[in-house]
Amino acid sequence: MQKIGFWGYPAPNVVRELKSSYPNAQWVDLDIDFGAVDAKIIPDSYCKIIKNIINNSFEMENELVKIVAPIGKDKCDSGWFASQILKDNGFEVIETKFESLERLREVKICTSNLPLFDKVNTIMNNLVIGREVDTSNLVQTRPQFGFWGVPPNDLNLLKLFPDNTHVYGWIRCVEAGVPADIELEMSVDEDVPTVFYAQAFCAKCQLAKYLADKYNGLYIDIDDVASNSVQAKVEAFLRLR
Repeated sequence: MQKIGFWGYPAPNVVRELKSSYPNAQWVDLDIDFGAVDAKIIPDSYCKIIKNIINNSFEMENELVKIVAPIGKDKCDSGWFASQILKDNGFEVIETKFESLERLREVKICTSNLPLFDKVNTIMNNLVIGREVDTSNLVQTRPQFGFWGVPPNDLNLLKLFPDNTHVYGWIRCVEAGVPADIELEMSVDEDVPTVFYAQAFCAKCQLAKYLADKYNGLYIDIDDVASNSVQAKVEAFLRLR
């Protein structure tokens, strides 16, 4: 089966064009850890998400007809570098920048009663589907806790949080349709105890640490999977706050 790989928030107009040209292609989020063999291209001490992108691409090399590669403020410089590496190795890469600040959707999933794991998956899985998610049955909640950041490589981390955890950061920007909106990304409810998460070796660690200090939250960064000590730290924060 033909596959179209992507990462981050691919520009909607490019997604529409490729869906028209390749109506039967399977879309694959290259950010996700599928257990691909290490291509030995990325340094050991580097962002696991970027490693996933490179390793998944080489693992699926014979199936990928195109890769949609966000490279602007909607992603990161590392995404731009990854696209150069993949192009240099013969992949068909379409680079995109989607930096519009016009919000496309009202934020309802991030503030709903869905479990945090389901909130994040619902938002991210809808990126290339392009269908409006039915939020009419979602109950809006007062936040007991907050989770700020990007989808972690280890999504099981999200299962530590209660259902009335609100989502902030880049994930909220994705639901609103504005992945490059730094003002929205930095916005949190100041009185809500929040865990500020970034993938280890990611530039967003700078922002996560700054905001955690500013709002008396918990800063964590994880390389691959959440260690027992990190899980214990999160559980203690949730229990004591």
